[in-house]
Amino acid sequence: MVKGIGELVRQAQKLQSQMAKVQEEMAAKTVEGSAGGGMVTVIANGKQEVMSIKIDPEVVDPNDIEMLQDLVVAAANDALKKAQEMVTNEMSKLTGGLNLNLPGLF
Repeated sequence: MVKGIGELVRQAQKLQSQMAKVQEEMAAKTVEGSAGGGMVTVIANGKQEVMSIKIDPEVVDPNDIEMLQDLVVAAANDALKKAQEMVTNEMSKLTGGLNLNLPGLF
């Protein structure tokens, strides 16, 4: 029984190491979210950090700032959702589809 526990611990340590490597790789990868037919685009990384925002000058209307704000929020949410999906997909490859759902992992 002790031998089985030791092997389980080694496997858990290996998985932890692999997960740390995937986290590092995901931090370097980016995704793009957009809104308004591409009038606002947001780039986010796998750590779910917004890296950049691009706003087409045509969408800037001083009389309708609220629309621009809504587009930025929508594009940012789209990018962050895609970043989360990217990380989830990579982690599921590592865990064989096992849903670990560990809060605070990323």
